[in-house]
Amino acid sequence: MKSTILTSIFALFIFGTVAAQKKETVKVWGNCGMCEKTIETAAKAAGATEADWNTETKVLTVSYKGKKTDLPKIEQAIAAAGYDTQNFTAPDAAYNKLHSCCQYERKAGAAAHTQHQGDCCKGGKCEKHSMACSECGNCKAGQGKCDGDCCKEGKCSSGKACCKKA
Repeated sequence: MKSTILTSIFALFIFGTVAAQKKETVKVWGNCGMCEKTIETAAKAAGATEADWNTETKVLTVSYKGKKTDLPKIEQAIAAAGYDTQNFTAPDAAYNKLHSCCQYERKAGAAAHTQHQGDCCKGGKCEKHSMACSECGNCKAGQGKCDGDCCKEGKCSSGKACCKKA
């Protein structure tokens, strides 16, 4: 009899814990392993108990306790870290602070990481990407000109690793 009561109490405790836990997925734009770490860290800081972002599918799977947070709060934290989600757009200032290899092609409606050519560096700063020319993966080393947006799906049209400094 005692073991039946203890088993019932244990089952109710486990069921209550699992029932309070929610698991959802959301699209998050990004590129690489560094993006993955930042996205997952932002999700956990917003209350996710688990966060796993897939670099290929761009889908974040999060688990969280519904009484402590919700998916919009998690998405807002990710956007504040510089990454667009399916429901929130990162502020340009946060996006611009991302490392050059993490600057993904922005979703529709966001300030686009646009293709461009020509003189874009003035005073050592790339006007198109709001960063130092030396940090801009599109600026030709030492020439102050942009090659255009060569990074597509993690590969650079020049054959080099995407968005690395020349």
